[in-house]
Amino acid sequence: MVIGNNLKLLRKLKKKSQEEVAADLGLTRSSYSGYENGIAEPSLDTVVALSTYFAVPLDSLLKKDFSTFTDSDWATIETGVYSDVSGKQLRVLTSMVDEYDNELIEMIPQEARAGYTSGYADPDYLKVLPTFSLPFLSRDRKYRSFPIKGDSMPPVDEGSFVIGEYIQNWGSIRNGTPCIVVTKEDGIVFKIVNNCITSLQSFELCSTNPVYAPYFVHVNEIIEIWKFVNYISPTLPEMRIDDSQLSRSIQDLQREVLDLKRTITGEGNTYSPRN
Repeated sequence: MVIGNNLKLLRKLKKKSQEEVAADLGLTRSSYSGYENGIAEPSLDTVVALSTYFAVPLDSLLKKDFSTFTDSDWATIETGVYSDVSGKQLRVLTSMVDEYDNELIEMIPQEARAGYTSGYADPDYLKVLPTFSLPFLSRDRKYRSFPIKGDSMPPVDEGSFVIGEYIQNWGSIRNGTPCIVVTKEDGIVFKIVNNCITSLQSFELCSTNPVYAPYFVHVNEIIEIWKFVNYISPTLPEMRIDDSQLSRSIQDLQREVLDLKRTITGEGNTYSPRN
């Protein structure tokens, strides 16, 4: 197994001794030394703990040979960012097209929502989805429509569909941008996004409903990001009147009632509102 040599290289990267790593993980030095030297195999729980401790993906720790890593690979391990944040490596995006080879907008129905994280790049999953086009959207960009669930993003209500523009370079996302974020853990979420890649290797996801607290998602947990461009809703947004508007409306109504009363009773001149 390559895990032994990988552990040794990771420990040296952290500039720690076997005894220090063992103590941090609650292991004996002899047990940990056995893992590095290939004498003993760690249990599944221990492998998970080692993966978390060294901040490397579990599959990389078990399958990749770190002795073949380039400086760029080691820089990835040091920063903890494994996703292609800049989009320099081509992200394969499966798309549906019409008879004239124009890209269509795939609509993800509510019933297909749960399968999107595994089927987003599968032509067999996408080809059975409803598709449509909007002439006012750019032909040079890729769009997809996602179902909204819950009440975290008013005025976009549950049952609406948000149309998103595919974002290749996540680093280009500005703070306060509404986006559909597809994550490994939570699937499809619609949030206001704040870019914290440089400081935390994460995005802060915020709701427009203050009941829901903001939270962070590491870039390694993100599959896709789509920037909000439009939405389709079965309901009209709720009309809200602020306090000043309501106060003025009440005053106008009072003046109209007073004018009507004076006209009927003939008492004095008709009320004239101030300019």
